Amino acid sequence: MITQEMEKLLRRMQGKRVMIVGDVMLDHYTFGSVSRISPEAPVPVVEVIDEQYLLGGAGNVARNIVALGGLATMVGLIGDDRDGDTLNGLLAESSIDTALIHDDRRRTTRKTRILAQNQQIVRVDREHTAPLCEPVVGALLETLTKLGQHHDIVIVSDYGKGVITGPIMDALRSLRGKNGIRPRILVDPKPQNYDLYHDVDILTPNAKEASEGAGISCAWPSGPAKVAEALFKRLQCRDLLITLGAQGMALFEGPGKASHIPTFARKVFDVTGAGDTVIATLALAMAADAPLIDAAVLANHAAGIVVGQVGAATPTLEGLRKSLASTQATSVAALPGPDGLAQD
Repeated sequence: MITQEMEKLLRRMQGKRVMIVGDVMLDHYTFGSVSRISPEAPVPVVEVIDEQYLLGGAGNVARNIVALGGLATMVGLIGDDRDGDTLNGLLAESSIDTALIHDDRRRTTRKTRILAQNQQIVRVDREHTAPLCEPVVGALLETLTKLGQHHDIVIVSDYGKGVITGPIMDALRSLRGKNGIRPRILVDPKPQNYDLYHDVDILTPNAKEASEGAGISCAWPSGPAKVAEALFKRLQCRDLLITLGAQGMALFEGPGKASHIPTFARKVFDVTGAGDTVIATLALAMAADAPLIDAAVLANHAAGIVVGQVGAATPTLEGLRKSLASTQATSVAALPGPDGLAQD
């Protein structure tokens, strides 16, 4: 049965506003079936049954915010092309407020995934990742300055496509709301950009990203604590949430308090977009003034829902309620320390 505290949290999340800054892209899914091998090369022949376009990257984060009852503002970059038009249409259909900068020198990022019998056969990426030109950076900075004062929570969704740079992160750290307080900054990182993320409020890497950022293994059970120690030293971030796949999550509320949240996923069909769901749910719960541990537990339930579906899925409030209700108790425990023993 869902607790009163969690039910109240779900209600408080409704209508909370979150700004997403990052690499928005178009996800293109081609669904088909395979019954033969090509005579031209030893590859499967996919007979196309259906195609679908969805918001990807930072756009999927925004889609998750809206799916859970929040209000999303998307700040990013698209090209002046057909994919950009399609992406703009999807954002509008999802009731996402947009502040997108158009760059006619770049193409809109599109990832095409070809699937047959629910298995991904191949992925084709169309993208341009060269450094942004000065006028585009200037337009992004102006947009952040204008919108930042109206948001208490900012998600940085970095997919390494060029939007997240030193000047952008400096601008976010310099933002002040109407109350004079800086918005809280949550970052879904890309390993090559780790040095940009110093002094943010919370970082949400998966185990691989955390390991690459720390330069050491994140293997269970002692790895997460070692990795966290290295990341806190490197970045001086306030908090850290490492997603561990089948092992659930490791939450570090500063260097001194660590918790292990086991996974709530029953079946795993596709992990595409799970990180987007985690950071979106976490941010929306934080916007509703949830304790960080409650926000992380809710994000874990949301991730458990989406990995049980094919493609970049989103959770729903009803799905979250069912997941929470089906769990007898949230078995949050102390996380094993660097020596493999439970931390106090």
